[in-house]
Amino acid sequence: MSDTPINIGFGNMVMAERVISIVSSDSAPTKRLIQEARERKMLIDVTNGRKTRSIILSDSDHVLLSAIQPETVAQRVSNQQDQEESTS
Repeated sequence: MSDTPINIGFGNMVMAERVISIVSSDSAPTKRLIQEARERKMLIDVTNGRKTRSIILSDSDHVLLSAIQPETVAQRVSNQQDQEESTS
């Protein structure tokens, strides 16, 4: 599997292979997750000051905040995986 960058907003990219989960930022548990990641210095905010719409959890224990809807990010990851499978 090759390193495949996925755009998570405003020119910021994450490797699709590193993404564990993509969740909405609406619930209290996800707000705690953000706070805990901030305290551990593992939070990466790529919202450019906009409202956080999705939270991306990586295999390196980093938590990324994105202003893009979770469904959109998930679709980009899925499309990239489909492209890789068709070229294999």
